Amino acid sequence: MEGLRFRSITFMLFIALLAWSSSLEMCNARRGKHWRHSRAASASLLKKKTKSHGSSHHNHHGGSKSPTAPSHKSPSLPPSPKPVEGTPPSPPQKGSSGGRSATFNVLDFGAKGDGSTDDTKAFEDAWAAACKVEASMMIIPAKYVFFVGPISFSGPYCQANILVQLDGTIVAPTEDKAWGKGLLQWLEFTKLRGITIQGQGTIDGRGSVWWEDYPFDEPIDDETQLLIPLNSTVERSPPMPVRNELSAKMPSIKPTALRFYGSFNVTVTGITIRNSPQFHLKFDNCMGVLVHDMSVSSPGNSPNTDGIHLQNSKDVLIHSTDLACGDDCISIQTGCSNVYIHNVNCGPGHGISIGSLGRDHTKACVSNITVRDVNIHNTMTGVRIKTWQGGSGSVQGVMFSNIQVSEVQFPIIIDQYYCDKSTCTNQSSAVALSGITYERIRGTYTVRPVHFACSDSLPCVDVTLTAIQLKPVQEQYHLYNPFCWQTFGLLSTPTVPPVDCLQIGKPSKSRTQSGLDSCSD
Repeated sequence: MEGLRFRSITFMLFIALLAWSSSLEMCNARRGKHWRHSRAASASLLKKKTKSHGSSHHNHHGGSKSPTAPSHKSPSLPPSPKPVEGTPPSPPQKGSSGGRSATFNVLDFGAKGDGSTDDTKAFEDAWAAACKVEASMMIIPAKYVFFVGPISFSGPYCQANILVQLDGTIVAPTEDKAWGKGLLQWLEFTKLRGITIQGQGTIDGRGSVWWEDYPFDEPIDDETQLLIPLNSTVERSPPMPVRNELSAKMPSIKPTALRFYGSFNVTVTGITIRNSPQFHLKFDNCMGVLVHDMSVSSPGNSPNTDGIHLQNSKDVLIHSTDLACGDDCISIQTGCSNVYIHNVNCGPGHGISIGSLGRDHTKACVSNITVRDVNIHNTMTGVRIKTWQGGSGSVQGVMFSNIQVSEVQFPIIIDQYYCDKSTCTNQSSAVALSGITYERIRGTYTVRPVHFACSDSLPCVDVTLTAIQLKPVQEQYHLYNPFCWQTFGLLSTPTVPPVDCLQIGKPSKSRTQSGLDSCSD
């Protein structure tokens, strides 16, 4: 009996213990749920407080972003106007003001542009107005032909950075009374800073009336003496252009079509110059010249019509240009240095020339000339240096590289016996030549591939030939082998044909340095 009572009491105690444990677990569970809820609520509150404090200058929560110190605001620019949706803004087109301070259209100054009315005064007035405003634009509009006489767009009191937007055509007078006794230039820009001529227009010198009247007074290149026809039916000199209805008795002094003198930072781009009476484009005493993407066009038998003529000019860049004329595509005269010519098409014409230099005992200094990546076709000469006997000074630091020639009579020439008259007297002094490099000159020739005629008293030194490959094409003249006289230098690679006449090394006695010294004075 007592054992039964004990088991009953034990069972009751066990039940009581279970009940108490269950109550405790439920209590803890409810307590835990409340704690998690309170933690989430506290976090949400903290977040709200952090945002609130972040906008205050008194935030003491280390994890929040520090306030920016107050600063003095600079004046703000007005907002830019928004472009119309779907049409993005485009850059200014050629011919528009394009950020220019002011524009001056020659039509607004009375120009007619009908090809016969004299528009010279209108051009002068438009220039006078543009001259007074820095970075202004003078507009010569498309679809008009402007008859303009000799004119000078001159400084030195003009403002800088004037742009001449040439999209129309300018034609020269063809009557002698417009030229008086003769002028050296037709359109001239002098003593200007930052002058630019650009556009799709044309400058037409209508030069045939000049070429016809004086065909025999022009100097001739003495290389023509080597042109021996294969038969007597071939004419030694090409016929002059046929006389036309514009012909008149013109002055003996022929003008250059477009000339820049004494100017800084000159740019010519886009335009075409054709049929100039003499040189097409000339730079004289200029510093900082850029010519690109323009063209020169005149017949191959038009006398003395150089494409681009450089004289006493420094820091010149010419590229991406087509030159067809009756004389040198580019001629580089005394006083030129730092000239870089590349990607030019030349022909017809007389190639790219340095000289002639030293005429009438004058001193000539030319240095640092590079001509590369050029196509020369159907010309008398390719790359040439020509000097007169009796001159002084020097030509040094010249590179002709990657020149492609096609049916060129004389692809490579140095001629220190240049003479454009019937006879020239022998003289001992000469312009010194040194540091002349020819590399990768390839193509075809029709008379002689290499012609080096250097001075007895001042031989050519440091003449280097590399990768020269020239093949003959016999058309109408006798062919000749390479020729060298008093020429010293180096054959870096074998040449085609072999230039065995080049003397390797230096001459035993050379006074070349005297010429270099005279140019450093």
